Amino acid sequence: MTALRALITLAGLVLVWQGLVWLTGLPPFLLPPPERVALRLWSDAPLLWEHGRWTLLEILLGLVLGTLMGSLAALVLAASALARRWLLPLLVVSQAIPVFAIAPILVLWLGYGLASKIAMSTLVIFFPVTAAFYDGLRRTEPGWLDLARTMGASPLRLLLRIRLPAALPAFASGVRVAAAVAPIGAVIGEWVGASAGLGYLMLHANARMQTDLTFAALAVLALMAMGLWTLVDQILRHALPWQPDSLSAGERRHR
Repeated sequence: MTALRALITLAGLVLVWQGLVWLTGLPPFLLPPPERVALRLWSDAPLLWEHGRWTLLEILLGLVLGTLMGSLAALVLAASALARRWLLPLLVVSQAIPVFAIAPILVLWLGYGLASKIAMSTLVIFFPVTAAFYDGLRRTEPGWLDLARTMGASPLRLLLRIRLPAALPAFASGVRVAAAVAPIGAVIGEWVGASAGLGYLMLHANARMQTDLTFAALAVLALMAMGLWTLVDQILRHALPWQPDSLSAGERRHR
């Protein structure tokens, strides 16, 4: 049923797209019709795959590194009051800097290869994971902490045995958000400077007025993002079986 609903939603979006093409009467180089984009997806599949695999690699590596670094930062903030006083304001202020402003510097430092794109993706992912995980670590049930202290638990044991397991649902939410925004960093890095990737392909196709190819690359990127989010969501559901999905359970009961 989930796959069927997804297909119906996709068909509805395509119909709305086709309706806009008919109503506006825009030329194909401004708004290509769906069938023209579909033909591009078929005819240029090898080209899209060649560039898409580089973008996918950048996204996956950035997601792994960003999640690891964000988790470590959240644990440090939860474990050290000194870190909270000095590092937490820096983390918040860093989010006021637009990612477009950072991307050219990373390309200048790390070059046009994978490194700058992975670094950009990591930066985009880092803060959602850190913020969600740290919020979970500092909102542990007070009664659990009081009981553990009464039994003589050390601060380290409180962190590892009480706070960490209790914060895993919040951590999972942060990783889900990170999976959704992971393509942003990679594509921005490719727009600023790259020799491969879907962002690079979109930029050059747009410069040549090949809007149908731009839409095709965008469709592949959207499929990657949806697939990555679904995969991460399923992994987290199986890794955290004690966290019930009350919304889905309610829907099943009312069917």
